[in-house]
Amino acid sequence: MTTTRRLGRSGIEVSAIGMGCWAIGGPLWAGAQPLGWGEVDDDESVRTVHRALDLGANLFDTSCNYGAGHSERVLGRALAGRRDRAVIATKFGYLTDEATRQATGEDAGPAHARRSLEGSLRRLGTDHVDLYQLHLNGLPVPRALDLVDTLEALVDEGKIRAYGWSTDDPESARAFAAAGPRCAAIQHDQSVLRDNAAMLAVCEEFDLASLNRGPLAMGLLTAKYQGTPAARGGDDVRGSAPEWLDWFSEGVPRAEWAERVARVREALTADGRTLAQGALGWLLARSARTLPIPGCRTVGQAEENIGALAYGPLPETAYAEVERLLADLRTATAAA
Repeated sequence: MTTTRRLGRSGIEVSAIGMGCWAIGGPLWAGAQPLGWGEVDDDESVRTVHRALDLGANLFDTSCNYGAGHSERVLGRALAGRRDRAVIATKFGYLTDEATRQATGEDAGPAHARRSLEGSLRRLGTDHVDLYQLHLNGLPVPRALDLVDTLEALVDEGKIRAYGWSTDDPESARAFAAAGPRCAAIQHDQSVLRDNAAMLAVCEEFDLASLNRGPLAMGLLTAKYQGTPAARGGDDVRGSAPEWLDWFSEGVPRAEWAERVARVREALTADGRTLAQGALGWLLARSARTLPIPGCRTVGQAEENIGALAYGPLPETAYAEVERLLADLRTATAAA
């Protein structure tokens, strides 16, 4: 069974499932609005990264603003002496204050792209990043294109191996990929609950990897949220969800999404997978370009999520059944 995939036109070989590192950054705030996943045990985070590596994962996705830089520091600590086993993806564009853990704004300028990279390299304890991603989802295309020359230069200098954009707009992704010879990936929202066929078509057109943000719907596609809703702390973004996070309301899964999970649970778990493993298997079956990056902050979560590699893509019959069960919703979404 193939457990690796290609990171788009970069040619870099990565595990078919990676590890998202937002949660291991710990708290982050925009005023009183939480933007992190709550307090975290750094020692457990390090053990989690090590376990992910041992299970065959080598792709780790973080950002300069996760925990105001704390995620990068913890990942750097975990990969000390193991850097050659890892493919590190990080992001730039959001500004934070490390002392207060507050988000302080945005900077989409080429000069900031260089400054931010230097900070990331320092925190990660490495001399290069494998994938450097613009993090500003809705940045106007002309401003994104202003970054291409700088990003290309950073590849030439050996500080990054490839670059991409974390955006949910297919036309933005298309323009960026067309302009950037060494743009290798687009990170976007993608899960069995919310398919993005248009973005996958762009990735196919330009030979890009599709990094799947939110592959488990921020925990909704895990056992934790089945039955009695799990309580969320006051420093967890899911407990006081901002407008862009529509899976939850005050820490409780929204009824329309919970109903969709119930509809497909049996098909996703029919061959012995857990619900999370089934959701990741659906993504692997959806396209040969998908790279799910589920968040992990405990060894147990890494064992479950990265353990989905052993199962591989969802079988054709199960995949077809999921699509049948969601056909009316897929049609409604496409028409919207």
